[in-house]
Amino acid sequence: MRLKTLPQRLYPFVCALCGASTDTGLDLCTACQADLPLLGVTCLRCAQPLSAVDPKICGTCQQQAPPQDRTLSAYRYEPPLDHLILQLKFHGKLHLALLLSQLTAQYLIQHSHPLPECIIPVPLHPSRLRERGFNQASEIAKPIATQLKIPINHQIIYRKHNTAPQSGLSQQERKRNIRDAFALHKPLTARHVAIMDDVLTTGHTVAEIAKILRHAGAHTIEVWVCARTLSL
Repeated sequence: MRLKTLPQRLYPFVCALCGASTDTGLDLCTACQADLPLLGVTCLRCAQPLSAVDPKICGTCQQQAPPQDRTLSAYRYEPPLDHLILQLKFHGKLHLALLLSQLTAQYLIQHSHPLPECIIPVPLHPSRLRERGFNQASEIAKPIATQLKIPINHQIIYRKHNTAPQSGLSQQERKRNIRDAFALHKPLTARHVAIMDDVLTTGHTVAEIAKILRHAGAHTIEVWVCARTLSL
């Protein structure tokens, strides 16, 4: 599957990192795209880097498998990619959601087979959504859904607790903070789903959602993220 050609724009593509004009069809020049930190070979279940192709599952997941079946991410959460995500998330630069979705879609097209029946963005609590004005996971998911011809479902999972931000918390604090934060809102009819988020760190957030979806009848659960933080 090839990425769709973007409609003709009235303004040129400009690299979001260095500011140079670019003819790549992305707001990212060839040199800056080459600088993005690729993950390489990763564990199929959690996307932590592996030193070799075999085994395909890391030791941690062999001992205690996460609730999702697969995690897909092309990049490490490191400079300069982290700058793009932070500018979107905390500085409201919504145009970067399209760039991040294009970069992510390029990887998903190669590695997600068969494609899931729907994409479920990690929801924000309503009060956090009002404060920020947008859900970054949803903004990244929308162009991917259009590109891959997969519906987005915002109605299945909702965030029932306005938890503290996960950033700055230890792994155990993150786990306690997010526990029981989500709930099923509507019945799940899809059996193969993808949970979409911007960054995967400890995996506790997507694990909470994956457990709910599994209980609701999902047979295959993928996690799609733009970037993966290496183990804390």
